[in-house]
Amino acid sequence: MLTKKGAATRQRIIEAASAEIRERGVVATTLDDICRRSGTGKSQLFHYFPEGREQLLLAVAEWEAGQVLADQQPYLGELTSWPAWHQWRDAVVERYRRQGVHCPLGVLITEIGRHSPAAQAVTARLLEQWQRELQTGLERMRADGHLARDVDPARTAGALIAAIQGGVTLLMSTGSAEHLESVLDLCLDYLRTA
Repeated sequence: MLTKKGAATRQRIIEAASAEIRERGVVATTLDDICRRSGTGKSQLFHYFPEGREQLLLAVAEWEAGQVLADQQPYLGELTSWPAWHQWRDAVVERYRRQGVHCPLGVLITEIGRHSPAAQAVTARLLEQWQRELQTGLERMRADGHLARDVDPARTAGALIAAIQGGVTLLMSTGSAEHLESVLDLCLDYLRTA
C-alpha cells in the first residue's frame, strides 16, 4: 500500500512518461527522459516499477485508457438528447485532435505486445466500458422515443467505437481529423433518421 506521497510520486512518473511518449514516441523515450520530466531518480522509478520499462508502460497504458473516457465526460455519461450526442461528438473529435498523430495508448499496447495478456486486458476493459456507456445512452434515447425501436443499442455502440477507431487511425496517418469528424457525423445523422 502506497502512502499518499508515494502514490503522488508514482502518478507523477506515469504522467511524465505519458507526456514524453506523446511528444517523442515510445521508442525515443528513455527512462532518463522520464526521470528528468518527473523530477525523480531512477531509484524512485524502479521503486514504483520494479519490473522496469514494461511495467511502467503498462501503467501508462492503463492511465491513458482512463483518460480516453475521462476526456469525453460529462457528455459520455449524459447521452439523453441529440444535442448531448453532438456535444459528445465534439469532445471526442477535440480529444483526438489534441492528441495528434501520437496515440500513447495505441503505441503502448503495440510496444507491450498485442499478445500480452496484461495489454489485452487494458484494451478490453477500455472498450467494454466505452461500449457500455454508449449503449446506455442509446437505450435511453430509444426508451424516450428519440431512436427507432429496431435499433440494437449494443451493436450500434460497437459500431460507433469501430468507426471512431478507424477515424483515429486515419488521423494518426494523415494528421487530419476530417475522417473522424465525417464518420461521427454520418453515424449520428443515420441514428437520428433511423
